[in-house]
Amino acid sequence: MIKNNLIPKVFDVNNKNIVLTGATGTLGTQFSNFLSNLGANMILIDLDITKNRKLENRLRKKFGTKPKALEADVSNKKQLEQISKEVFSKYKNIDGLINAAGFTSKFAKKTMTTSYNNKFEKLSEETWNDTMGVNLTGTFLCSQIFGKEMAKKKKGSIINIASHYALIGADQRIYGNSGLNLPASYAASKGGIINFTRYLAAYWRERGVRVNTLTPGGVFDEENHSKEFVKKYSERTILGRMANSDEYNAAVLFLISDASSYMTGSNLIIDGGWTAL
Repeated sequence: MIKNNLIPKVFDVNNKNIVLTGATGTLGTQFSNFLSNLGANMILIDLDITKNRKLENRLRKKFGTKPKALEADVSNKKQLEQISKEVFSKYKNIDGLINAAGFTSKFAKKTMTTSYNNKFEKLSEETWNDTMGVNLTGTFLCSQIFGKEMAKKKKGSIINIASHYALIGADQRIYGNSGLNLPASYAASKGGIINFTRYLAAYWRERGVRVNTLTPGGVFDEENHSKEFVKKYSERTILGRMANSDEYNAAVLFLISDASSYMTGSNLIIDGGWTAL
């Protein structure tokens, strides 16, 4: 474990209890390991309980923290309320929440949601609702259930994960038949997250809960991204490449810790310069 005396106090998350949704995803796994390495106790929420428990065990053994794996669909309020009882029974208080669960192309492939990559004219209402349910409703429900407890304590930080496609239209030219096309429901849900963040930051302005958005660009995935796709995507960025999965860790630490104590209702964009062009 990294010695805390090497870290400026404002970045200290040692013994902080942080709820993370989408814990076993590409970014979720990164955030879990990075923050655990700094001493945080990660409360891991994911649908894949088998993979999530393996993550819990790895974190406990490697970093000596107190992680907890929990199974829940973030769009299901009853499930979230049920696991929240377990969370507050074990941890007593929550210091932060990272809403990272997302209905992405990778998740659609895993759940065999074939209509996810359909053209707009054939996008099903079911897929629209499912995407909105995970990305936007899930962010709302987790913020409501866990955020209200932080508001009672008058201390906490919430990070909502959006996407650069919340700000601009998806460049359809880079996708072709890659199967990575993102539907209108993805853009709409991620765009909604940004303004939901602003609303919540203003709503809890006197309750000590800061709420910010982290807007990432595309993260390289060797398993799912072809060379052709990576080339086309990279050509659209100023830095000329996709992000590595660990390049958002420091931003998450900044937003979840007191280092960002004067920041709320903001959107931190880290997309390799995509939206600057």
